[in-house]
Amino acid sequence: MSGLQNFGVIGAGAWGTALAQVLARAGRNVTLWAHEPAVAEAIAASRENIVYLPGVALEDGITATGDLSALAACDAVLMVAPAQHARAVLAQFAAHAADGLPIVLCAKGIEQKSLKLMADVLADEIPHARAAVLSGPSFAADVSRGLPTAVTLACADADLGAALADAIAIPSFRLYRSRDLVGAEIGGAVKNVLAIAAGITEGRQLGKSAHAALVTRGFAEMARLGVAMGASLETLSGLCGLGDLMLTCSSPQSRNMSAGIALGQGQTLDQIMGSRRAVTEGVATAPALAALALREGVDMPICGAVDAVLDGRLSVDAAIDALLARPLKSEGE
Repeated sequence: MSGLQNFGVIGAGAWGTALAQVLARAGRNVTLWAHEPAVAEAIAASRENIVYLPGVALEDGITATGDLSALAACDAVLMVAPAQHARAVLAQFAAHAADGLPIVLCAKGIEQKSLKLMADVLADEIPHARAAVLSGPSFAADVSRGLPTAVTLACADADLGAALADAIAIPSFRLYRSRDLVGAEIGGAVKNVLAIAAGITEGRQLGKSAHAALVTRGFAEMARLGVAMGASLETLSGLCGLGDLMLTCSSPQSRNMSAGIALGQGQTLDQIMGSRRAVTEGVATAPALAALALREGVDMPICGAVDAVLDGRLSVDAAIDALLARPLKSEGE
């Protein structure tokens, strides 16, 4: 696996563009696919993603395209399209994916219709691909500018995981390997929903004590679901679980937390989503997560409250009151 030189990146949003930057700085040849032709054209013309990552000069090793077939000769591909669009994009790419192609899943979410994680969606659409998951505490703006970041790279094939890590990592973008794809995916999906809850506490000015309690109890929900689905608690306690939760729940730079802040301040979901172009994964993940928790028999009251608020079944204040009125339990429950 030493020949991982040509990489494709599917998805030219902020995160996909930032990862393309990392790959180019690692000396790789990068083909960045954009769903919107205007984005690919702007990148080619200005060497900047003015729509999703303005102000960042892109590395020379990045070539933008609107044609998925341009990724056919890649040695590995990073799949960064939003979770709810992943199946459709993978289905389009399937005809161009060579047997055994490593595909690194970088979107954080749960498919609403099937309640499947991204690795399962990949297995449905491109069964001959080899899956890995990249997840952890990382803001696209930080990564694109070369600020220090550390994330998890999960791959069931240890040799492939090591080869991918060697090809992708640079000093400012450290990769820690794991073989627990489920843990990496659950951590990334659940933290986005919890970040909306953390934003609500901020927007409602409930105080830092409430914020700390929410993040801690939210992690307990993440851990319960992950373990129920076969994940390792060690994985969830690492960068792709607890680490990502800490980042996403502590900064309005997070699209999920900023959405929660706006909800807490009284804006409607339609107002919030209508004012932004980038995807807020937690909004789409919340109903899928609530359904998945019900299916697995896992108690996730905070995530359930977020789903109820987003769906309009509960007001923000009613959701807060309901959480505070829950019966007292031991901390392990």
